[in-house]
Amino acid sequence: MDTTAPILEVSGYSLDYATPAGFTRALDGVSLGIAKGEVLGLVGESGSGKTSLAWAVMRYLPAGAKESGRISLAGKELTAASPAEIDAIRGRRIGMVFQDPGTSLNPTLTLGEQLAEVLVRHRGLSRKDAWAEGEAMLARVGIQLPAAMMRRYPHEASGGEKQRVVIATAFACQPECILFDEPTTALDVITARQILDLFAELQDETNVASLYISHDLAVVSSVCNRVAVIHRGRIVEQGPIAEVFAAPRDPYTRMLLAAVPRPDRRVIETVPEPRADALLEVDKVSVIYGRKPFLAALLGRVNTQFTGNREITLAMQPGEILGIVGESGSGKSTLARALTGLHPFEGQIRFGGRPIHGIADMDRAYRRDVQIIFQNPDSSLNPRQRVREILSRPLELYGEPGRGADKAAIAGLLEQVRLPADFADRFPHQLSGGEKQRVAIARAFASNPRLVICDEITSSLDVSVQAAVVALLVDLQQRHGTGYLFITHDLNLVRQIAHRIAVMYRGDLVELIDVGDLAAGARHAYTRSLLAAVPAPLAA
Repeated sequence: MDTTAPILEVSGYSLDYATPAGFTRALDGVSLGIAKGEVLGLVGESGSGKTSLAWAVMRYLPAGAKESGRISLAGKELTAASPAEIDAIRGRRIGMVFQDPGTSLNPTLTLGEQLAEVLVRHRGLSRKDAWAEGEAMLARVGIQLPAAMMRRYPHEASGGEKQRVVIATAFACQPECILFDEPTTALDVITARQILDLFAELQDETNVASLYISHDLAVVSSVCNRVAVIHRGRIVEQGPIAEVFAAPRDPYTRMLLAAVPRPDRRVIETVPEPRADALLEVDKVSVIYGRKPFLAALLGRVNTQFTGNREITLAMQPGEILGIVGESGSGKSTLARALTGLHPFEGQIRFGGRPIHGIADMDRAYRRDVQIIFQNPDSSLNPRQRVREILSRPLELYGEPGRGADKAAIAGLLEQVRLPADFADRFPHQLSGGEKQRVAIARAFASNPRLVICDEITSSLDVSVQAAVVALLVDLQQRHGTGYLFITHDLNLVRQIAHRIAVMYRGDLVELIDVGDLAAGARHAYTRSLLAAVPAPLAA
């Protein structure tokens, strides 16, 4: 690896965004360099300036932004380049892989058209040659049927397939530098492992200079040579991975490392006593999607029926935290929707000994006792309602008779999730991601539920906010004796918080095992493959 001269160099760079209240500083005197063949990890919490730096390098700055300092690519000063020069550089000499491939791909064009367009524009290939080169690139990034994938639209590909297409597009023009902005955050553990392995292979082949942005310190440790820690727009520490993570000098770096989930650092120790009266019993519950065969025949359509869950059977004790893990499409969220009455099911659910045969049996008492917190609070909180209104509805439906959603009740809910009472007057867009998720948690606990289903509620949060949310959930569980069905693809996190773990694969429950027995006692091959895909935990 040649480290004599940086390919990407940022020197004393500061960036201010224009807001109605004046300028807000996003980056403050940032300096770093990335040599040919090197992977520099950039870590920090949400809002620390990681993505702002990537946008500045790519020259995706909003109107009115003020900047000072230098950003250069192989000696070419990007901060002084004209729009025409940047247009020629972007995609050809420098590429970027965004966090969510669904938003970086054009839904109206086939994947092949989007990949070929880059090759035609930046490498001067004919459309025929670009199409053939695109197929070869898709094959190189592990797409099984590249010719068919070229003809698909983004919505016809899985998350992992779309991310492979985006990576192929970034590498297509053999750039000198590529920026990776949280490329595996939205992916399950096995798909993420495949993408990271692909990244390592392409990195070795191309010797490109890479900036890898992530809040997952274990991933950064596994793929990067050096790391830079950014806090409130400033680089507080940087150096070789082994040195920084083994002996961090800055308190902020130490705080980030302390927040990383570790399976040997349990945050809950009490195990519920086995009782005859289980809180939840799921007995051969199946969920079928699509048209039933007779309806498809009646309409003259192809039968599109498929199974989301197949005869799931499990039981939970009062106060138990049961983790559910598996890759995307394994049926985790499908089971959650069935248990909360958001999708019809076959089989039987017993809650507190009472049989539930279908959605019609889920009366107000059941809906009061069984609540759900969704993955993305932006899509589950009404953007037109203040926090007060969001919390008022469950209090009016399930709160104490005669009290309803008074000011004290709302303030009490906010206090439980460690938010100030004046947050009641805010709208969701005025809250951070972690604050919005706390409001969603407060709404779920407004009915004093006996079971809360947590569906990937920490997957979009940075490591420190995730740790705070998990600590909050444990505190609420211990105070209220609430049971949790904790759905996640983060095995390190679930081993930290759960009593038992249920492993799902293609709609089936393939293993149900105590957390303490997971590493050594996993019997199913799929469970072992999940464990093998998890990045190694950082040293304590």
